[in-house]
Amino acid sequence: MRRYLRIVVLCLACGFCSLLYAFSQLAVSLEEGAGGGGWKPQAAAASWLAGGGRGAGKGAGGAGPAARPGRLDRCKDFSLCYWNPYWMLPSDVCGMNCFWEAAFRYSLKIEPLEKMHLAVVACGERLEETLTMLKSAIIFSVKPLQFHIFAEDQLHDSFKARLDSWSFLQTFNYTLYPITFPSENAAEWKKLFKPCASQRLFLPLILKEVDSLLYVDTDILFLRAVDDIWSLLKKFNSTQIAAMAPEHEEPRIGWYNRFARHPYYGNTGVNSGVMLMNMTRMRRKYFKNDMTTVQLKWGDILMPLLKKYKLNITWGDQDLLNIMFFHNPESLFVFPCQWNYRPDHCIYGSNCQEAEEEGIFILHGNRGVYHDDKQPAFRAVYEALRNCSFEDNNIRSLLKPLELELQKTVHTYCGKIYKIFIKQLTKSIRDRYDRPRKER
Repeated sequence: MRRYLRIVVLCLACGFCSLLYAFSQLAVSLEEGAGGGGWKPQAAAASWLAGGGRGAGKGAGGAGPAARPGRLDRCKDFSLCYWNPYWMLPSDVCGMNCFWEAAFRYSLKIEPLEKMHLAVVACGERLEETLTMLKSAIIFSVKPLQFHIFAEDQLHDSFKARLDSWSFLQTFNYTLYPITFPSENAAEWKKLFKPCASQRLFLPLILKEVDSLLYVDTDILFLRAVDDIWSLLKKFNSTQIAAMAPEHEEPRIGWYNRFARHPYYGNTGVNSGVMLMNMTRMRRKYFKNDMTTVQLKWGDILMPLLKKYKLNITWGDQDLLNIMFFHNPESLFVFPCQWNYRPDHCIYGSNCQEAEEEGIFILHGNRGVYHDDKQPAFRAVYEALRNCSFEDNNIRSLLKPLELELQKTVHTYCGKIYKIFIKQLTKSIRDRYDRPRKER
C-alpha cells in the first residue's frame, strides 16, 4: 500500500512541477510579446493625468508623475524570478513571492483608460455657457474626458484659467484650438448661420488622430453621464458614421417639413446640436450627392454643397448635414429626443415621449432660453449647474432648491412637466455620488 501511495505522491509532484514550468513559459512568452513595454498601460494612465494642452501641449486635467518603466533588478533575489516580467510585481516583491506573483498577477494588469472625446465651438459671449456645459459633463461622467475646445483667440486665456483651476479633479484633459476654416473660403464659412458654428463640419479634417467624437453646442447641459451617449457608438451598424436626434417629434410644428427649400433627413430633419461621430468612418466614406454622379469624400463635398444651397439654407451647417444625410440615410443613427431635449419639445405641449418616461438625458437650451425669462424651467436647470461646485455634498444638495425653482414655472407649458427635468438628474446624482466611493 505504501508503494502505491509513494507513486501517487511522485505523480502529483511531477504534475505540479510541470504546471510550474508551463507558468514560467507563459510568463516568458507574454514578456516577449509585449516587447519589453508591459509598463505602458500604467504609463498611459499616468501620462493622461499629467498631460494637457493648448495647441501643441499646454493644458489641465489632472496632475501626477508619468509612469516610468521598472528595472530588471526589482527582485532582491534575481535568480529566483528572472523569468518573471518585472513590471507585474510590486517593488518589494522578492524571493519566493516572485514565484507566486508571476502565476497569479496576469489577471491584475491595469488596462489603459478609454478617453471620451468631446468637442465644442465657442465664439462671442459664450464663455460662461460653455464652461457650464463642460462642468455638467465632468460632474456625472465616469471615464476620463478629453475636451477639444475651438474658440476665438481672445477667449483662450479665460478658458485656460478656469479649466486649470479644476485640474485637482484629475478626470479630464483639454486642448484649445483657434477657429480654423479653409483659407480660400474662410470668411464665407465663418458667417454661415452663427459665428463659427460651421467649424463643426471640419472637425473630422482637423482632429485627424481622433477616432470618435461627441460634438455639442455650447448651450448643452448633461443630466446623465457622457459615458452613456458614448456607448451608443457600439450600436452603430457597419454603415453608420454619425448619430443625431430628430429636429421635431411632431410634424405639425416641424420646421423642415413646412419651410425647408432643400432636401432634409427623414420626416422632420435632424438637429446637429448633439452629434456623435465615428470620424474614422467619416473620413473614409464616399458620399452620394445630387451635384455629380461621382461620390465625394467628406473634405471634398462641403464646399460644393455650400455653393449649391447657400441661397436656400436657413440653419447653416445643420442644413448641410441634413442634405448630406438625405442622400446617405444609411449612414445616420437616430437617437431619441431625450438625448437632445429642446424647448420645441414642450412649449406647445409635451411631445417627447421618451423624456416623459425616463427623464431628460441632455438638455439643449437653444434660442437663448438660459438667459431670458421665456422658458424659466430651462433657465432654472442652467443656473443650478452653473452655480454648483464640484464638492460631493454640494452636488447632492442642488436637487431640492432646483425642484423648488421648477415649481415656480408651472405657469408655462414646459414648467407643467417640470419633473422630467429632474427625473434623470436625480438618478445621475444618486448613481454617481450616493454609492460608496469604492464602487464609483
